[in-house]
Amino acid sequence: MAKSDQAPAIEIKDVATGQKVAMEQFKGKVLFINFWASWCPPCKEEMPSLEALHRELRSDSRFAMLTILYNDDPINAIDYMKANGYTFPVVTDHDGISAKRYNVTGVPETYVIDKKGTLRKRVIGAADWNSPEAKTYINALLLE
Repeated sequence: MAKSDQAPAIEIKDVATGQKVAMEQFKGKVLFINFWASWCPPCKEEMPSLEALHRELRSDSRFAMLTILYNDDPINAIDYMKANGYTFPVVTDHDGISAKRYNVTGVPETYVIDKKGTLRKRVIGAADWNSPEAKTYINALLLE
């Protein structure tokens, strides 16, 4: 994907409420999308850094985080989140449409979309989202 690609729309539902989540609500925000599954060891490795990033930026109105379940049962994911004290938002991917649109090859896979809706970064595999490099990158996008 080229840097100037418009990010594909996602079709998702909030795991906790079952409510559909509209892409429009993220306009003007840096959107952090992470595809994961509770059965995925690299995803579990990445979770503490996702939680740290979420806790640091959840009150920043310029930032939004979505974690999208990939081939996973929402009940398993909710149990995993509760057992580990994770608070970041989890959504389900309606019939895998979002994963197809983003050409997800496996999990974890992360996409960072800027305030204009442009896909700026794709990370395949686990990453440390609490690292100084990751924070610097996201903060630069927040300031654009």
